Amino acid sequence: MTATASQEAFLRAFHAEYPAVTAEALGTGRAPDGRSSYELLCDRVTGSTRVLDLGCGDGFLLELLARRAGRELAGVDLSADSLALARRRPALAEAKLEEGRAQELSFADDSFDACVSHMALMLMGEIEHVASEVARVLSPGGVLACVVGGGAVGGEAYERFLALLRAAIEEVPAAQRIPALGDSRARSREGLDDVLGPAGFTAVDWETVPIDLSGPVEQVWSAVSGLYDLGPLDRATVERLRRAFFAEVRDMTTPDGHVPCAFNIHLATARLR
Repeated sequence: MTATASQEAFLRAFHAEYPAVTAEALGTGRAPDGRSSYELLCDRVTGSTRVLDLGCGDGFLLELLARRAGRELAGVDLSADSLALARRRPALAEAKLEEGRAQELSFADDSFDACVSHMALMLMGEIEHVASEVARVLSPGGVLACVVGGGAVGGEAYERFLALLRAAIEEVPAAQRIPALGDSRARSREGLDDVLGPAGFTAVDWETVPIDLSGPVEQVWSAVSGLYDLGPLDRATVERLRRAFFAEVRDMTTPDGHVPCAFNIHLATARLR
């Protein structure tokens, strides 16, 4: 099995068990201006009428995009289970929702004037093929807009969680560790320029935004524990991690019971020449 096939098999299995995990974990997070990372991404394609969502999952982002009347929407995802949830959304009754790979899109040339991807492009292997396929289905001048994970904000609960998670993973057998996901170039501006430039895109516009996930400790745990790394861990390990996290953030919990938790996202945007 190739590295990409192994990655995709893991993602399918994970989302079969947790088909809406990304939207559940991040949908309530807010930027300093009060918008979610999904809403920030929508704003990058405000004027677009034909929009493709790569890695559309349960359709959370597409439903937001559907608020603009007259849009033609499409979504592609590896997970049949996530797509089943997307198809239940009344707002997406007319959307084209397909199970498939971003490296082999079924759409015709020049089908869209925008392509969005929320926390998904960075998980994809064979990223040059993804870039060329997106360029093929976009019309000239079309925009590619992505949300990419940017790591912890210092001094808050997410940073402490990641330290605990790394320690827990070091102690488990290899069978309980996830495969390396995606291509590291999708996680930086320079890397994306290297990938997208040869496919015909302009230089990447890059903005880093903190997303606040603060709340009661149970709520914060629900958000941070949605990471792929926890998927293969056995229940006992996850429970030990949960208890350790609760103890670790006790000193930063506010008098009203809230735990400060934030992480950075990167908003990456490029246009097809």
